[in-house]
Amino acid sequence: MKSLCRAGVFAGLISLSSTASAVGCAGKFMNPITDICWSCVFPITLFGKAIDKGGQLDTASGPTGVCACNANIGIPIGFWEPVRQVDITRKPYCLVGLGGVEVGGGSGGLPADTPGYVSKPLVESEQREAFFHAHYYINPVMYYMELLLDDACIERKGFDLAYLTEADPTWVDDELNNLFNPDAFLYGNIAAVTACSADCIAATVGKPLSALYWCGGCNGQVYPLVGRNLYHTGGVKTSSLLTQRLLAKMHREGIMWSASGKAGMCGYYPQILMDKTQYKYQMTYPVPQTTKIAGQCCQPFGRSTILWEAGKEFPVKGEDFSYLIFRKRDCCQGAIKF
Repeated sequence: MKSLCRAGVFAGLISLSSTASAVGCAGKFMNPITDICWSCVFPITLFGKAIDKGGQLDTASGPTGVCACNANIGIPIGFWEPVRQVDITRKPYCLVGLGGVEVGGGSGGLPADTPGYVSKPLVESEQREAFFHAHYYINPVMYYMELLLDDACIERKGFDLAYLTEADPTWVDDELNNLFNPDAFLYGNIAAVTACSADCIAATVGKPLSALYWCGGCNGQVYPLVGRNLYHTGGVKTSSLLTQRLLAKMHREGIMWSASGKAGMCGYYPQILMDKTQYKYQMTYPVPQTTKIAGQCCQPFGRSTILWEAGKEFPVKGEDFSYLIFRKRDCCQGAIKF
């Protein structure tokens, strides 16, 4: 009965999406079989050592010996779990990850005719400024697909649309955002911006630098945590940056918690300054990113999009984006109880 109800809800949303697409809202339900690069789950570690790397990069794992939670002894394991989904959209209230369903209304704090980006002429060149809204979904794919149903180490939540920036005035207003995140003023100087070059190189050849948490690598600056990108050169690059910003914002507000390292062995813990090395992401819309490049089809935050963005953006139905987020999970297997 539960499966029939769920099918009915999805059928209704699909019906709504066909109507929404006609007025400029495009999207697609993620197919967990064909649209997910499942190799991103790797490396899988046991006692801190990789038992299968799958050609993927990893972060430092948990302890190398037995672990314990509340006097329960267990085995430390680690893997990358697909747990969140993010929409980056030009059209307010357009739910790209739900098949292009348009809900609510209004302009999300912008003039009704504001497009996804506008061009602003400068003295000697033209600078393109981009603005996109973002949506944050709780999407623990491994749980609702019942891949590891009896494993307490995977996140056990249902699918949920948990956050829309249309309802958040700080996503639109830079000055208002800085009032809530005053440390953003620290990262607008030449030294802080120049340091991000090192993060760009590190993320492109391997992993980003966690110490440079204000950097979006090759994609720009993480702060301020708003939907505006002053240096828009392409939708894939801007949407990648805004995906990182949204997750940083979710961490800052205590909405998203971390699960990696020794601190995560017995459960999730708050992390106000997001460690970007514990995440990697892949595009699921408009073009599912399932073709491997150098053995990988997902990437860490900050990696140059030049390596994988070809053919991932196109007019009309290919200018909004949806990404699946993989989070590093370290866990004391057997010691954590349901």
